[in-house]
Amino acid sequence: MTTYFNYPSKELQEELKSIAQKIVAPGKGILAADESVSTMGKRLSDIGVENTEEHRRAYRQLLFTADDKLAENISGVILFDETVYQKADDGTSFIQLLRKKGIIPGIKVDTGVVPLMGSEDESTTQGLDDLAKRCAKYKKEGCDFAKWRCVLKIGKNTPSYQSILENANVLARYASICQSERIVPIVEPEVLPDGEHDLVRAQKVTETVLAAVYKALSDHHVFLEGTLLKPNMVTAGQSAKKNTPEEIALATVTALRRTVPSAVPGVTFLSGGQSEEEATVNLSAINSVPLTRPWALTFSYGRALQASVLRAWGGKKENIAAGQGELLKRARANGLASFGCYEAGSVKGAAGDTGLHVADHKY
Repeated sequence: MTTYFNYPSKELQEELKSIAQKIVAPGKGILAADESVSTMGKRLSDIGVENTEEHRRAYRQLLFTADDKLAENISGVILFDETVYQKADDGTSFIQLLRKKGIIPGIKVDTGVVPLMGSEDESTTQGLDDLAKRCAKYKKEGCDFAKWRCVLKIGKNTPSYQSILENANVLARYASICQSERIVPIVEPEVLPDGEHDLVRAQKVTETVLAAVYKALSDHHVFLEGTLLKPNMVTAGQSAKKNTPEEIALATVTALRRTVPSAVPGVTFLSGGQSEEEATVNLSAINSVPLTRPWALTFSYGRALQASVLRAWGGKKENIAAGQGELLKRARANGLASFGCYEAGSVKGAAGDTGLHVADHKY
């Protein structure tokens, strides 16, 4: 095995590093608005709204036309392919709207989870074919970062070595392709919260998965300073006894310290079916752990930033301002949490403490 390889050019390194650092700037995180057509349909159905392109566009417009204060806590937005080409009522593209606010547009580039043959109901993620061509197109449209989600399940015999290795290599190949097209890859190996496992098991599996991912990224010569990690927080299974935010925070930061190189600029946690309040409280606890944390630790939330927005909006034009108000409130709460300064219960949302867990969740 040869040890010869070339680092990216200095110009490419600087571009990727700059984008990554802006995304995890102090007090800021990501709004994940990359729900597929079918997933967005479920969100709209919950509030009695028909799943049409116009309704999806109207909802995304609500998000992206919120007060410019949104940019104080939201640095980036992950889009779905359909949304990249949609426009606001005045003809301004959504990407232009975001850029005018100083928010960086990103794009979900995987094409979904598929079964991994020979495994115990495990999966891999597809979409590597023509990825370079799609990344080049998205970069031209104005997207500066991307997201690719892999899913791993905790069971008696899972995640298997087959699943861990396959998903790590897929994430590494995706990251390499993104960087070749001047796009910052967000690497998302999600260990699902489904099951009865305890916190110790969740931590061990998360460490094993992350170790494999960073070995694969190294093997593929991915420039770590131009990447971000989007992992699960370490939590016990949904059917197990709940832990305190402090216990979750300690397990999560310990797992990261054992596996994630300090060259990575930041970690943008997924909410993983936690309620809005849980996701914020746990993020704040993570940023209060008395351990050295060499990376920015912030958020990349979908449901945990949007549940109250959808509930307040309800598909009605007269409720647009109310929905936008919920978004600004929750974004601000998570901004405080990224400093470890959020006071539990200080922000009340229209969705309350509603649990957002969906078993075997698909986007």
